[in-house]
Amino acid sequence: QTVLQGIILLPLRLISITFILLLAWLSASIATSCQPGTGFLPLEGWRRRMVQTTLSGLTRTAYFVMGFQVKVKGKVASLSEAPIFVAAPHSSFFDGIICALTGMPSIVSRAENLSTPVFGTILRSLQPVVVSRQDHDSRKNTVAEITRRALSRGQWPQVI
Repeated sequence: QTVLQGIILLPLRLISITFILLLAWLSASIATSCQPGTGFLPLEGWRRRMVQTTLSGLTRTAYFVMGFQVKVKGKVASLSEAPIFVAAPHSSFFDGIICALTGMPSIVSRAENLSTPVFGTILRSLQPVVVSRQDHDSRKNTVAEITRRALSRGQWPQVI
């Protein structure tokens, strides 16, 4: 019986996750289309709300489809309380749960991830702090960018 459930559930889960991923890509594409200064200027208004609500909901749905149910105890710190949110040891795909539960904050990501098909578009909509591994001043530039965003008084989303 367990094998039969797996044979039925696996394709359904794969199809559902693919559909959710395509919806996330579409949402991210719409939110970032015709956006001047992509990466240098924060998303505002409907674009920012669209990324926060749609991608957060789709990410939660994807984890639910995969069989994960997450309950939050306590209250997530707001942007004004904590402009920088630390999650460690960020070594697995479970970091997506943290992003979904905290309203899709900006993340720190290597520059190569932005060129990945589908995921790069979604990542770009999160307005990441981009780290270039070829740049010798990358660490200093990353710290400066995180500091600039943290001191922006709410113009940029939280940085995780």
